[in-house]
Amino acid sequence: MALPFPVRIASPNPTSNAAAQAFPATSRYYAVPTASYPTGDGDRIAYLTRRFCPFGQGLPLLSRAPVRGDERLDQLTARALGDPTQFWRVADANNAMNPVDLVRTPGRVLRVPVPGYPSQT
Repeated sequence: MALPFPVRIASPNPTSNAAAQAFPATSRYYAVPTASYPTGDGDRIAYLTRRFCPFGQGLPLLSRAPVRGDERLDQLTARALGDPTQFWRVADANNAMNPVDLVRTPGRVLRVPVPGYPSQT
């Protein structure tokens, strides 16, 4: 039997707000729910559930930034957003599975999303 599309995948029930406590609000993992599974001795082990990357074109655009020669993604992000640790937002906005690929071509223009916009879809 074929599944009707689109198929909605239910998120695991969060067991706690451990991710919000363990990661700062600027982290890509901040809003990721946690779940747990039982061990054989009656304990439970908490873990982060899977983070699904958003569709890049669906993120609100702040600007476009050209890649300069020999520039790393963290340098481009520092220039565009003022915070090099937010490189993952630029990677998400450009649908990059390997962020290093984004800066291999000088002159390429990358989408820079609005900072602080939720990264979860």
